[in-house]
Amino acid sequence: MVVDDHRLLAEALASALKLRGHRVLAAAAPAAGAAELVISRAPEVCLLGTATPAEPGNFDPVVRIKRERPQVAVLVLGPVPSPRGIAAAFASGASGYVRHDERIEGVERAIMKARAGEAAVAPALLQGAFGELLNPVAQPDDEGQRLLQLLTPREVEVLVRVADGEDTRLIAAGMGIAPSTARTHVQRVLMKLGVGSRLEAAALAARTGLLDRAGASGG
Repeated sequence: MVVDDHRLLAEALASALKLRGHRVLAAAAPAAGAAELVISRAPEVCLLGTATPAEPGNFDPVVRIKRERPQVAVLVLGPVPSPRGIAAAFASGASGYVRHDERIEGVERAIMKARAGEAAVAPALLQGAFGELLNPVAQPDDEGQRLLQLLTPREVEVLVRVADGEDTRLIAAGMGIAPSTARTHVQRVLMKLGVGSRLEAAALAARTGLLDRAGASGG
């Protein structure tokens, strides 16, 4: 069974597998309805499409399928995943991971492995995942570093003062700027951080270690 929210992709893959002698049912369904479809049909193998393998909760349908139909081997069909995406897929109970751009022969090999109870993931994917784990690229998932890069040096100083509890008047006096300018800086910081209040900005900065990083980069 091939389940994906892109009907064209699901039907094209199903047709290609049928030409190679497999009995396949294609279905287009959003993630929320995918589990019900697979549970009701109970195929030997399900190719379950995803567009965002690293998002939290993205593999909940796999968890539910394996809980209610443990005999169904689920292969995740998605984009090139991060190591976290591959780990999350297997942690949810998936039998393997197949890239969207895999050749039909590779998809068929993955299906055969899954039916035999083996883990099905292309060696190149594993090599890429291990390579990224062993040589991380400057902590790409570091939220504090990402947020810090959104702010100008002056906005970082404003955030530090906000976190210290300074009001607009104190910020203006401490930085030698007009209160209206200080207020503008504060609003820009809130907008860039995606928060609605100074309290939220201070909490976000503390939670992500942004202030520690600001101090390190400043000194």
